Amino acid sequence: MPRPDQTRPEQFPTFDRPIFISGKVLLDDGTPPPEPVAIERVCHGQPRTEGYTDTKGRFSFQLGNNMAVMQDASIGNSDLDLFGAGGGRSNRMPGSLGGRQITERDLMGCELRAVLPGYRSEPISLAGRRTLDNPDVGVILLKRIANVEGLTVSLTSAMAPKDAKKAYEKGLKEATKKKWANARVQFQKAVEVYPKYAAAWFELGRVYEQEQNAEEARKAYSQALSADDKFVKPYMRLMEMAARDQKWEEVAKTSDKVLQLNPYDFPAAYFYNAVANLSLRNYDEAEKSAREAAKLDPKNSFPKIRHVLGVILANKNQYEAAAENLRLYLQYAPQAADGDVVRKQLAELDRLIGAKPTPPAQPQQ
Repeated sequence: MPRPDQTRPEQFPTFDRPIFISGKVLLDDGTPPPEPVAIERVCHGQPRTEGYTDTKGRFSFQLGNNMAVMQDASIGNSDLDLFGAGGGRSNRMPGSLGGRQITERDLMGCELRAVLPGYRSEPISLAGRRTLDNPDVGVILLKRIANVEGLTVSLTSAMAPKDAKKAYEKGLKEATKKKWANARVQFQKAVEVYPKYAAAWFELGRVYEQEQNAEEARKAYSQALSADDKFVKPYMRLMEMAARDQKWEEVAKTSDKVLQLNPYDFPAAYFYNAVANLSLRNYDEAEKSAREAAKLDPKNSFPKIRHVLGVILANKNQYEAAAENLRLYLQYAPQAADGDVVRKQLAELDRLIGAKPTPPAQPQQ
């Protein structure tokens, strides 16, 4: 039997301990964001939301322990499926580890950033972070992008009276618990105290949507825009609601407004704009928007863009380019619910081209 000093370290089992992270987000003027900001862990280019800041810009969470965090609405996980397919999306979110706890070795090539459209985040590297390190990573600074008018925070929030802010914060807590009636009462109180509270009007609209009251939701979103016409979130909700109702002229107009306010941070607006213009037979505008959406999705996290672009190009009689995009869609989304339909479309394009069917294109690097 070996003496204690001769025992090898590998003879003892190792246990992965959770890694905790805390810190603060500040705007470049030194103030905390007026609304909650998403904190993302980005590993090898793949983002995953870990948590949100509180009203003072602070955040604290266990890495990977975000099952209760609602992933932000984006082009990759929109609640509206215009083409009747899931786009091949997996239930496993990008950057996840299939439920396994995040460990030190998982953090190589990872960084932490804050996400606020209209701003750019200074990243904080997570490489080399150990379980027993001080969880405080310091301040993540958000710098305003020049010449961007549209934001996902409303500047009217900073002027809200104390009672309105208190009701708003209570409403957010109730909404997190999915207690929609309680949340509605609090948001209504907030806008009664401060009618220019655009963020509270927006959250009230979201509650009405949860309660299946589309008419009141639209009214609330319109009130939010009356209070702050550069607040992007209400436009995005109105755009998606119009798309569900197939009101394509309204979708085109609303998405145009979003892109006018901020052409950098909303690939979903380009996607909806492409679909709306495709439906309206404005093929040049549809192609332009679809290509911009694809440009803002370099990781191909939402393959449906390729299908839409392929359909647009087919309508412009650009059959070879259309077929290439359909093949890319099938390559990026092999389990897509509409795969059989797309393969039939591809076969028809091959017939028109006069070429034999070819293997799927390889993903672009």
